[in-house]
Amino acid sequence: MSSYLDLGGCRKRRRGGEKVFKFKTFGENGCPVEFDGSFRDNVKALVEYGHLEVNLCGNGVFSWSFQLEVHRHPPLHVVLFIVEEQIQASSSSSINLHCKHCQYVGWGHHMMCNKKYHFLLPSKDTVAACFNCDETSFDDPNPEKGKFNLVELKGHIMHGVFHSNGFGHLLCVNGMEMGSDQLAGYQIMEFWDRLCTGLQARKVSLNDSSKKRGMELRLLYGVAYGHPWFGRWGYKFGRGCYGINQPIYQKAIEAIQGIPLCLLNHHLSISNNDISVIFSRYQALSDHSMVTLGDLFHFMLELRSRLPKENSIDSCNPATVETNCRWSPKRVEAATRVIVEALKNAEFRWVSRQEVRDAARAYIGDTGLLDFVLKSLGNHIVGNYLVRRCLNPVTKVLEYCLEDISTVYPNSEALIINNSKAKPRCKITKVQPMKDIAYLYKHILKDQKPTLSTGVFSAIPMATRIILDTKFLVKEYTEELSMKGNSNCSNGKTFKLLCTVISRSDEIDEELKKPLPPYECVCLKENATFDELKQEVEKNFREVYWRLRSFVVETIVNLSVKGLDLVMGSVEMGQKLVFIGSNEDQIGMDDGGGSGIVDCLCGAKEDDGERLISCDICEVWQHTRCVRIPNNEEIPHVFLCKQCEEKIVFLSSLP
Repeated sequence: MSSYLDLGGCRKRRRGGEKVFKFKTFGENGCPVEFDGSFRDNVKALVEYGHLEVNLCGNGVFSWSFQLEVHRHPPLHVVLFIVEEQIQASSSSSINLHCKHCQYVGWGHHMMCNKKYHFLLPSKDTVAACFNCDETSFDDPNPEKGKFNLVELKGHIMHGVFHSNGFGHLLCVNGMEMGSDQLAGYQIMEFWDRLCTGLQARKVSLNDSSKKRGMELRLLYGVAYGHPWFGRWGYKFGRGCYGINQPIYQKAIEAIQGIPLCLLNHHLSISNNDISVIFSRYQALSDHSMVTLGDLFHFMLELRSRLPKENSIDSCNPATVETNCRWSPKRVEAATRVIVEALKNAEFRWVSRQEVRDAARAYIGDTGLLDFVLKSLGNHIVGNYLVRRCLNPVTKVLEYCLEDISTVYPNSEALIINNSKAKPRCKITKVQPMKDIAYLYKHILKDQKPTLSTGVFSAIPMATRIILDTKFLVKEYTEELSMKGNSNCSNGKTFKLLCTVISRSDEIDEELKKPLPPYECVCLKENATFDELKQEVEKNFREVYWRLRSFVVETIVNLSVKGLDLVMGSVEMGQKLVFIGSNEDQIGMDDGGGSGIVDCLCGAKEDDGERLISCDICEVWQHTRCVRIPNNEEIPHVFLCKQCEEKIVFLSSLP
């Protein structure tokens, strides 16, 4: 069976000649195109290889699809959609065009771009919501009423969006843990990273809300590795909520990583012996001494990644180890109980399969029945015991062990006794480390006990809160546009300059002066004049920014030249130039978006995406958490900040 995302099954979708690309290499240079231009040029070159879709996201919105082969045997395909969204088609109200993701990550000063490009890997549910493969096709000129816009749907495997200036946001990644039964999270991230690198994106942000088994990965990986899970692909601290900055975040990471295990064990063992058992288990497995909490979490995650895959633990009735066999349920149950008793006599040691078989043969003469039960019994629960089965990595012999699960997890300890050494060595399966990690996460990082509220341990809840409040991460793909070689230039243009613009109104009024737009690489012929340079700058910035669609260059900052003067010889290759000009379209002058002033007690001066409340007198916005309004409570109809409240109290006391 092919993947549900292989839409070749749609009756009207079949095209026969549509090209299929390799998922594992898509986005690399040459697959499917040579990415040797600017970001906008690279996107234009890429979509030429896609299949143009009609009415996928509404009239007037261009979109393209790419069939991607994940693997051939068994067949598994996914479909990448690229949707070009133009500002004019987005909304009639300019206030709705501001990108909230840019605002939250600190790019709120960027001007609005003319276009956005959405990159989507739809899930089974989003495909089902958008298309009815039995009756319609993507190319149906009269789409059914009620069809959903693919961009607006939630639950995609991946959804990323780029502005036409090369800044982008990764909006969601839903791997196997989050519901995708086809792609793992790391596969999706590698695919996204290849796209960003190939397209020559500038900076990409994301809101890290990734979880695994209920654990926040930015906290778990922060303790273990000093960076979030997305740090594996170069994403770093972008912006913290509630006024948190980079130094505060780094100190929180170092503080929680450096908690001494010996002190932690001493304090927690008084009320929770299970944590001491876990500490001892992994210290015994490690070939070096683990000193800090960061050492322990790092070792546990690394150990889990190295352990071989195995069958999950099943709870079963001894009589139904497997129903499809030639022995009666009574005989299977009897053999199972004999084997469990043999393992009990081993005193919870790991023993070889042959040893267990020999002990059971004293009571069960049918060796075929014993072999069948031993084969079926591994990692099953029988009564109050878990029968573990594992291949000894040293002797390569299959071994069994009994674990008592009648007490609260994880009191039981499975041990291998090495006859040549007095020290016992723990033996665990791939499932065990994640269970132990979840247990430590809950009792140390999430639900701190009163014993951890004093002394050096008082840093744990504070550091945890700081790390969890650091959600916005950024990766810088191109720090500066490359000046080497002939990249970003074509048609014989080899002379490159970095150019940006400023409106004359912004230059005159210092109070309204905004940060300059990002520099654009402008390519010229060697004999180009300054008049031609100005035309090229106007063309580039009109194409990128909505506010500058009628921008006209007038002068160049700190450069006095005539229009017919040659550029080469007057300025150096790769020099940065700022162009001053006029702009008839003043709509969008408030490109920073946002409404009102943010001045919170935590130090935040901008909207960071957290819930805010405005004072009804001064209209200044503050975080509800900072003014002690719980998130589970509604915002009050009337709210006064502390300063206004104090002023009212003071005025009322006057005679």
